[in-house]
Amino acid sequence: MNRVCEILGIEKPVVQGSMTWITSAELAAAVSNAGGMGILGFNAGQTEMTPDPIETAERMRAEIKKTRALTDKPFAVTYMMPMPGDVFGEPLLNVILEEGMKNIFVLGFGFDPAYEAGVIRGLKEKGLTVLYRAIDANVIGSKMIEEAGADIIVATGADEGGGVSGSNTVMGTFSVVPMIADAVNIPVMAAGGIVDKRTAKAAKALGAEGVYCGTVFIASKECRAAQACKDQIVNSKASDLLQFKDGGNIWRSLPTAAAKRAFDAHINGEGGEAVAKYMNEHGGLCAGQLFGDLENGVNCTSTAIDGIKAVRSCKEIVDDLTEGVEW
Repeated sequence: MNRVCEILGIEKPVVQGSMTWITSAELAAAVSNAGGMGILGFNAGQTEMTPDPIETAERMRAEIKKTRALTDKPFAVTYMMPMPGDVFGEPLLNVILEEGMKNIFVLGFGFDPAYEAGVIRGLKEKGLTVLYRAIDANVIGSKMIEEAGADIIVATGADEGGGVSGSNTVMGTFSVVPMIADAVNIPVMAAGGIVDKRTAKAAKALGAEGVYCGTVFIASKECRAAQACKDQIVNSKASDLLQFKDGGNIWRSLPTAAAKRAFDAHINGEGGEAVAKYMNEHGGLCAGQLFGDLENGVNCTSTAIDGIKAVRSCKEIVDDLTEGVEW
């Protein structure tokens, strides 16, 4: 049996990405019901943020309950690696444990693997199954995370959507996946530019035992992203993407007005603070992807959007990602 499926208790080794703003109980349940595993990401089901850590955690509790009403299959909750001074991690972890969740998706950074390994050990001591993804994947960190007890590692290449690692060495999926797969003994899932059976087969050939996909699930019927966001993905090509760096991460967006302003600031050398301002001053990802405001928001995707030809159901997407792939 495929190790990812065995560990997560799913039928097909496809995990839906924990995308900011546009995940929900409906999306996670649809992916899980299709045989993969859905994830409730940051702000799942929400339309605005709250600065209150307890309210943030209770909102996630409500979304967990909604998801359970829609599926009896496994799903996961996103847990941002808590850094010193973080006040959101503990209340969220308490909710995850109180709700009896088994699978937790940990979004790490990869910059301080020793610290992150300690956090992973703590999660494993609580009986959680840990799916770990570093924004900045590297061999040393992956080995330490494995030794700490993580069950699965997601190896992410720069083909991904959202915020790409802004480190000096930015590697594509074809470089990252075999590098991590060769370094650890636990299963590795591939992320970054995987949208169909062809790219899934390539991931398998690179040593991955499953795929972690974001952009392709934005263009799903069950995703809460605005129709304008989905239509722009389906009707665009990778050559349309604008890439810019906000000082921390590299972003690429389809050409909205806000993205063009951020891109121009990047090209003109105005600095990361200016780029971030133009990208986010009118709502950023929330405005562009959740509300479909392609004037004031941004629509960040992977580089593989040429392979997304239509808005499909999550079942059609999961089936396509696994058809003919001998996982």
